[in-house]
Amino acid sequence: MHDNESGSASNPESDEEENSEFEQETHYSVPTTPKPINTSPGALQLRSWLNKTLKIKMTDGRTLIGVFLCTDRDANIILGSCSEYLPSDPTVSNEDPRMLGLVMIPGKHIVSLHIDTTEFPSIERGSPTENLHYV
Repeated sequence: MHDNESGSASNPESDEEENSEFEQETHYSVPTTPKPINTSPGALQLRSWLNKTLKIKMTDGRTLIGVFLCTDRDANIILGSCSEYLPSDPTVSNEDPRMLGLVMIPGKHIVSLHIDTTEFPSIERGSPTENLHYV
């Protein structure tokens, strides 16, 4: 009987050791310190532009209008609900925008950036910037 007890039954001590190791792993947490908020004038300016409508002119002549969501240190910009306007062509009368949605614009392709100064802009038919006040 001693052979069956030690050979086929599991050792309760080893199970407890495995469980205690598992419990230690699952309860382990890394202490985190909050990141300091950048309060430089440039960072505050960028933060004030969040969720505002931007008009961005690109090196290839296109104009993008959308909601400013974020940027990075390489000056890449992410716009939400973005519309694309092609450069004016006198031979083509169709100036309808193309809806793009969420876009990332590489900073190296940005020629100019304009911020809508009104709180809730409304775009009507016609020029894409007809009712927007940009600075």
